[in-house]
Order: sequence, then structure tokens, then C-alpha cells
Amino acid sequence: MAEALGGPPHESENRMTLDDELHEISRSPKGPKIAAFFDFDGTLIDGYSAAALYSERFRNLEVGVPELVSTVRSMLGPTMSEDQFGDMLRTGVAGWAGRQASDIEELGERLFVQGIAGQLFHESWRLVKAHQRRGHTVVIATSATRLQVASLAREIGVDDILCTELEERDGVLTGRVAGRPPWGEGKADAVKEFAKRAGISLAKSYAYANGDEDVPFLAAVGKARVVNPQDELARVAAEHDWPTLDMRKGDSRFNPLPVVRTAAMYGALAGSSAAGIAIGVLTRRRRRGIDFATSLFAHVASALGDVDIEVIGEKNVWSQRPAVFLINHQSSLIDLLVTTSLLKGGFTAVAKRELADVPVLGQILSMAEFAFVDRSDSERARDAMAEAQQRLADGVSIVISPEGTRSLTPQVGEFKKGAFHLAWQAGVPIVPVVIRNAGELMWRNAKTTRNGTVQVVVHEPIPTADWQKADLDRTVRAVHDLYVETLENWPSNGNAVTTTARTTTPIGVDAK
Repeated sequence: MAEALGGPPHESENRMTLDDELHEISRSPKGPKIAAFFDFDGTLIDGYSAAALYSERFRNLEVGVPELVSTVRSMLGPTMSEDQFGDMLRTGVAGWAGRQASDIEELGERLFVQGIAGQLFHESWRLVKAHQRRGHTVVIATSATRLQVASLAREIGVDDILCTELEERDGVLTGRVAGRPPWGEGKADAVKEFAKRAGISLAKSYAYANGDEDVPFLAAVGKARVVNPQDELARVAAEHDWPTLDMRKGDSRFNPLPVVRTAAMYGALAGSSAAGIAIGVLTRRRRRGIDFATSLFAHVASALGDVDIEVIGEKNVWSQRPAVFLINHQSSLIDLLVTTSLLKGGFTAVAKRELADVPVLGQILSMAEFAFVDRSDSERARDAMAEAQQRLADGVSIVISPEGTRSLTPQVGEFKKGAFHLAWQAGVPIVPVVIRNAGELMWRNAKTTRNGTVQVVVHEPIPTADWQKADLDRTVRAVHDLYVETLENWPSNGNAVTTTARTTTPIGVDAK
């Protein structure tokens, strides 16, 4: 549960790469009688979900001196025993006596949106999805409360949660814990009881955890996996030859580089736009200026931000233009970098109306001939789409997110039909562009970006010229499924990427 403390790795650690683990899972027996138990703090997410909860309670002056002293002492001391953890927990939840349970649920959703979603390890998300594809029973097993866990569990499709439950009567919290908290041996026993009820074979099941207190939990299954382990867990893992997985963690120390990199990337956007305006004025060709600006931004921002882009299926970017390019949307700045790097020039985008009012950025996007959609005004939305259709008629491609807004996690949101209508009416193909980890570098609510590599799959164009209404509806569903399948079963670099469009319906990725 706890965040890794660092220190040199043990020489005898059995290091396992994420790809190795995904490969092993893909070859494991199928079915719900095999489970995958995931710890939450430090395993599914980077850090402590309790930090967001304590910040909220501090702002509302809900943390008393006894609880503060107890919490600080526990955090600075050695790993707590089950009794010590129970004492700290009881002190913490006592102040919630009399609160409506529905208010606590709303608090959990707000904390998820504001921060916990951004802490999700994308590697752990991939592990969850790999187990779900095998039909395994995926369980979150944590000492955190349900309010800290439930929203993320729902987002990633996990139904079973073993956690600290708060006692309530008639929808009102009593200020007490219901039952035994899943900490140390308590978590191990909770897992064993769950397995007995569900008929699960623990000998064939997996468990993932990072904290020293999770040794009994990991020992309860046949396939223990340690994730960014604390020192004592790393030592025990070496003794038992438990494989160790490394997840990319955020830098907990003060580090000015992300701020500098992000500022430099925004500076590149402003500078490239100014250069594009100058080129457009001097040549009296606005489109030349736009294409120069987008190409310049792609090169300069990628270098300044230390962001590389790895593309599978790049030939599909050029096979048919103009086209409507669909992207799954997680990060405004990174997604902009991906699209400018990928498409080079000859494109614009459809964006939400609110962006037009953002100082500087709104002017830049307007200069780039973005079509702004006001979802609250259907008539203005139709005008914006008509403007986008005219761009296509002029030979300029359109980039649009069928989800309509940035997602909080790698999960693919519901697709709206507007982009598909646009391509159909213009008679141009749809090109699905699947971006895997833009949100890992800069999630929706982040102010700074991390360096790293963004991975992209460009699928084959899907023709729309001969569509009927039924083709549109069917393709919306099929393309959504294609995004889900691609993200959950990413093709390797050397593999061909094909999107078969018989009867205009793509059927997936060739991952031979």
C-alpha cells in the first residue's frame, strides 16, 4: 500500500518487465476461478489516495490535533502492526459521525476527478485489462476506504473491492469502522475468505502489491508480484523469488524541469504561431503559414519537451487525404504535439467553443482555422460542422475527438456521431488514430508535462462514400471497439496494422 521508499535493489531480485508479465497473463488459463488481486495505493496508483482525502479535510478544518499527531507518527515510524493501523483508522473516521453516506460518496467522486485519476499507473491499467481479457476475477484489495477506491474501480471496470468499510445506519455514518480493516494479516484473511466464497483457486491466482505490510497478502496466492517494493518487501521478495515489476513513478522531490519543459513547449506554440503569421502575410497564402507553424511547433516542442512519438501504421496518414482523423483525447498539449508531428500540415481541427475564449491559445487556434463547436447551442454547432465540411471540400483534413472531451484515464469514452456524420457528408474517409499514453505524460488536470515517448497506432482509412444510415451507426460502434481493442492489446512495432472495412465495418488489429 505504501509508497516505495527507494534504496538499492536486492541483488537476487527477480526482475520482470511489463511485457513479460502481459505475455504470461495472455497464456494463463481462462475463467473467473483465477483471480488477480491488486493493492491500491502504490500499486494501482502512484502514491497515497489518502493525501487527497487529508487535503480536503484540512481545508475544511476537519482534522483534529490527536489525529494529526497519530498520523504523522505512523507515517514516520516503522511498518504498523494491524492493531496500530486499526487505532489510527478509528481515530480518523470518528470525525465523520453524523455525515450522510451519500455526501461521502460524492466526496470520493470529486477527489477522483481532481487528482486520484491522474495518479493511475498506466502499466497497472494494462495489467488489469490483460486479466479481464482472460476472464479472470479482478479484485482491488486495500486498507483504503471505499470512498477512496470506488470511483477508480468503476472507471476501470472492477466490480469486486475488499476495503475498509465505514459503518452506517439509515444512510448516516456512525464514525466507526465496519468489520476488520484489510491490513497485514487482515488483508490476507479477507482475500482467503473472498476466494472461498467465489470458488477461486488461490494457488493459480495473482496478487500485486508494494508495501512491507503486504507480505502475508502476497504469500496467500501462487503468483505473487511486487510492484515498486519497499525495502523489507524487496528483501522478502528476493528470498521467495517473487518477480518484481517497476512502474514509472512521479518525482516526489522538487524538480523544476517539468515546469521549464512545459513553459518551453507553450513558448514554442506561441513562437511557431507568430512565425506562421509572418509567413502567411509575406506570401499572402494563409494555409502556407498555418502549415509552417504546425510543422515548426512539432519539431521544436518535441525537442524542448523531450517527447518522442513512436508510430505504427504511419503510411495510413498519407494514403488518403483529405480525411477525418479521429483521436482519443487525454491531453490538450500532448495531443496537439502528436497530431502536428503525425499530420505535418494540411489539417485543422474541431474543438470545443470554450477554447476560443482562452487568452492567446484561442487566438492561435483561430489563426489555425479551428472550427469551434458550442455544444449548448445546436444551431451554432451545426454552423461549426458546416465550416469543417468546407475545410474538407478545400482539401484540408480535420482532426476531431469522437469522445468530445478529454478522458481522465486510458479508458475510451462513449463516441459521439458528429465526426462520422462529418466524414459521411463530405465523402471523405475516416482514419482512426489511437494514442496510448498521452495522459501518462500530461493527464487532463495536470499543469506540467513529463518527458517520455507517446505511442500511436494509425489504422487504415475507412471509406464513407457509399454509406447508408445503418453503416454510420454500425461503424461508430465498431470504431469504438477498435480503440478499446488496440489500447488493451497493443501491437508490437514490427506488426502490420490493418483495419478491414468490409461493409464499412473495421474489425480490428492484425497482431500476428
